[in-house]
Amino acid sequence: MPTHIVKSYDEQLRKLNDTLARMGGVVEAQISAAMQALARRDPDLAMQTVEGDRRVDALEREVDTQVVNLLALRQPVASDLRLVVGSLRIASDLERMADYAKNVAKRSVALSQLAPVPVPPTLPRMGRVAQEMVKDVLDAHVGRDVPKAVAVWNRDEELDALHDSLFRELVTHMMEDARNITPTTHLLFIAKNIERIGDHATNVAEMVHFQVTGRNLDEARPKGDDASLAVVEPGTRQ
Repeated sequence: MPTHIVKSYDEQLRKLNDTLARMGGVVEAQISAAMQALARRDPDLAMQTVEGDRRVDALEREVDTQVVNLLALRQPVASDLRLVVGSLRIASDLERMADYAKNVAKRSVALSQLAPVPVPPTLPRMGRVAQEMVKDVLDAHVGRDVPKAVAVWNRDEELDALHDSLFRELVTHMMEDARNITPTTHLLFIAKNIERIGDHATNVAEMVHFQVTGRNLDEARPKGDDASLAVVEPGTRQ
């Protein structure tokens, strides 16, 4: 972050970055707790995750206020303007990640009330990849680390491919036994929520790249998710 003649301006920029960092830390914790609640069939932990979403919302409002004040009072330009305006976008993506974590937690509550079903190992693997992407992109933002942000951006393809594979596996599981439909539907929604967390981590990676370089990533975003086009025939295994 550049140093300015007006000390209070630097302090405002640092405060904005600190608020985003706190927000990111809460979001990371929310995602981790949601995945733990799912693995442990722990409805109490899941409900704590749901209730914790309000803290993320409050931090997003704090970012909004700080950005408006900076724009109105400091009229930033060039890299400062990218930093300030980009903070709005990043906060919005973090808020959406927390919403998806909350959705995972809600689904885990529903699953805890049903007879246990086998959870394919691909699902917790998806959770780990998504958590790693979020951690790495937040580190990239704090360190203004463009290569790290690009690495997160490229990793979205891995998460999409896992989602595609899991989608086919779960649909086949539903077709084999109608009793699997309800719990497996919850697992399908959980998988989609995790995939969307990865998408928003990728959005943040793009914004970090723009904030630091002043340029958008020119390449097409890597995508490996064909689940929406998948056709699973009855009586077949994927």
